[in-house]
Amino acid sequence: MNRYPLWKYIVIAVALLIGAMYTLPNFFGESPAVQVSSGKPTIRVDAALMARVEGLLQEAKLPTTGIFFDTLTLNSTVRARFADTDLQLQAKDLLQKALNPNPDDASYVVALNLISNTPAWLKALHALPMYLGLDLRGGVHFLLQVDMRAAVDKRLETFSSDIRTLLREKNVRHAGITKTTGSIEIKFRDVETRARAEDLIRGQLRELTLREEGTGPDFSLIATLSPAAQKDIQDSALKQNITTLHNRVNELGVAEPVIQQQGADRIVVQLPGVQDVARAKQILGRTATLEIRMVDQEAMASGAAGALTVPERKPDGTVTSVTLKREVVVTGNQLNNASATIDSQTQRPAVSVRLDEAGGRAMRAITRDNIGKLMAIVLYEKGKGEAISVARIQGEFGNQFQITGNFTVQETTDLALLIRSGSLAAPMEIIEERTIGPSLGRENIERGFRSTLYGFAAIATFMILYYHVFGLISVLSLSVNVMLLIALLSLLQATLTLPGIAAIALTLGMAIDANVLINERVREELRNGRSAQQAISEGYEKAFATILDSNVTTLIAGIALLLFGSGPVRGFAVVHCLGILTSIFSAVFVSRAIVNIVYGYRKRLQSISVGQIWRPGAAAAK
Repeated sequence: MNRYPLWKYIVIAVALLIGAMYTLPNFFGESPAVQVSSGKPTIRVDAALMARVEGLLQEAKLPTTGIFFDTLTLNSTVRARFADTDLQLQAKDLLQKALNPNPDDASYVVALNLISNTPAWLKALHALPMYLGLDLRGGVHFLLQVDMRAAVDKRLETFSSDIRTLLREKNVRHAGITKTTGSIEIKFRDVETRARAEDLIRGQLRELTLREEGTGPDFSLIATLSPAAQKDIQDSALKQNITTLHNRVNELGVAEPVIQQQGADRIVVQLPGVQDVARAKQILGRTATLEIRMVDQEAMASGAAGALTVPERKPDGTVTSVTLKREVVVTGNQLNNASATIDSQTQRPAVSVRLDEAGGRAMRAITRDNIGKLMAIVLYEKGKGEAISVARIQGEFGNQFQITGNFTVQETTDLALLIRSGSLAAPMEIIEERTIGPSLGRENIERGFRSTLYGFAAIATFMILYYHVFGLISVLSLSVNVMLLIALLSLLQATLTLPGIAAIALTLGMAIDANVLINERVREELRNGRSAQQAISEGYEKAFATILDSNVTTLIAGIALLLFGSGPVRGFAVVHCLGILTSIFSAVFVSRAIVNIVYGYRKRLQSISVGQIWRPGAAAAK
């Protein structure tokens, strides 16, 4: 009666095995390490750098417990793990001097860090420990508000210039183009000219929606961005700003920064381990500029000193010098967009660049007279320039052109991001900031762990004293619940925060409630005269509906918190929702499997240990 088929036992055993495997990495702790990452957007961290770092440490006789090449983050890093902090500090000083001969122009960021001690075989199975949030590890939290109106206005300025250029090229006369808040007004003197202009704009600038206004001598077209275009602009602005922030945060040497979108126009930046708020704010608010200049090929051929010389890093890692002319053709302020594309003629990867009207006129004039010559895109940061692209001019072009070469698809994507990351797509303002010290983080971990442990011990003591063997089985299923919850958080690489620990403690109380319902149902069936085997079977079956209803209603509330909450509320909701799922599995299926193993195979079961059972009339019978 109380026996599972073999396949159910196998499924439960596999679930427990997987849960144990993904829970295990959280018990190995962390070791001191040194992290090496790129200090410039044009410098890549690859396997060759890892070999160089390993060679430097071996020459200095600084033993490591492992060197790793991490490509899981946006910016690849090399990490070397050490047995103690003394070796860690010596290695940092060594690598800092060897990799950055000129400290004022550092190519790499060498930072102290912590790295997990998880064995390689677990990492090969993608079994990694949970991330710890700021409140458990310490660091800086920023909430940035992106000015979406400025991003839309900037795009409208571009469209205003495009409309003016389009009408001039097609000889369509207008009485003035005025950009207003959220729209562009184009005036005409007659209906026929307005209709002709409307057809041109609809055909060329599909992102705009047009409507006609005015009567008599004043006829006008009102151009506004379509909802789809506005959403694309906002998404692009957020993506570009997040990319730029990643490039800037990389300078801080943060191993696991959290830079993610929150809502429609906000970005959360969490920097674990960073305590210098002033420096973090300075880096996040730093501006970089782009310039397009002609290459002084005559000076390079003769070896003469030109007006300006900047380094260029080749794809193979070598660095050469490029001599540039003094005249700046286009600045980053005139750049509207850059995206990876495919050249329609050669079907090879390319980068499509779009300039505003002024930049287009300058580009058209300079390319008309310099076909076949080299042009460079230079990124300036902290007063120092570096050529991120040097390409040959193939023909005359204006505000839209392509950069082609022997690029891969990934290289064009990276180059487009580099070009766009010269400046933010839209202004941002810090609307919230807070700092948590590392000592407070450790204290939070200790208190959270103790509270959860004491809560578990209290629940276990009560259940065993009150329900005896069934109470012990309930405690075992509760232990499985905690293990599966930690395994899920590790598998999803979720960030554990202090509210998350509170959610784990709450999950313990809610999970044991299901076992209490089952045990009381079994007791009730025994009081009603059922046999021991029947009481177990009907107790689980009748309790299941109640358990499911209560957990589903609680899950709905948790999903609401997850969808509409933010920050600590969202962290609580993630653990809460996962805990409900693991509670149902462990309280119903795992505990039933253990009960079946203990009692299910006894043919003549006379009694079960489920605690004191009160029967009506028992006192009178005495």
